[in-house]
Amino acid sequence: MAQLRKSFHDRMGDLKQDLGSMGDLARESIQACLELLATGDASLAQQVASLEDEIDRLNMKIEHDGLQLLATQQPMARDLRTIASVLKAVGDIERIGDYSVDMAKQAVLLAGQQHCKPLVDIPHMAALVQDMLRDTLEAFAREDTARGLVAVAKDHEVDAIYRQLHEQLAGFIQAQPELANQAIRLLMIATYLERMADHVTNIGERIYYMVTGELKELHD
Repeated sequence: MAQLRKSFHDRMGDLKQDLGSMGDLARESIQACLELLATGDASLAQQVASLEDEIDRLNMKIEHDGLQLLATQQPMARDLRTIASVLKAVGDIERIGDYSVDMAKQAVLLAGQQHCKPLVDIPHMAALVQDMLRDTLEAFAREDTARGLVAVAKDHEVDAIYRQLHEQLAGFIQAQPELANQAIRLLMIATYLERMADHVTNIGERIYYMVTGELKELHD
């Protein structure tokens, strides 16, 4: 019985490790999008697409392994919540990967253009999202609710930057209509980052549920 229990927890550990790997790929994809936006190197879009393929592969693997544990081990209480939380979190990371692909498409269309404003806000938002994702998944692996709450609190900063950038870009469109196309594409990229932060916040909610059994709303 003890050996079976050890095998079960080893497999649970593998689920969390695969989840962390998925998060690493998502962060790498965001970084490739930033480099594409800054340099106009369209070949980076293929890198983003390849990373998304790997994210999807891990998503399917984790879902298969998690469902197999549910079917064969019939976990109870906290173990059941952990598996359920992993299965929910992979969907959020998969969406982050999708948004990276969307970002890359917009960045390709902006390649070669003189940006209407310095690229400061979008890289700042992206860095916050990457930090949130890394720290939240580390908190998930350690089942550390306090660290998870600290990590997702950065969502407020992401939202504040997004609102400020939205106002600035709207001002550009009114003052210089010829910049409307570019401003809209930059705003779409910022919107994808804002939504990514929301998905990371969802993962933080699952940490709290996994440990306490209570679903805590972390979005305002």
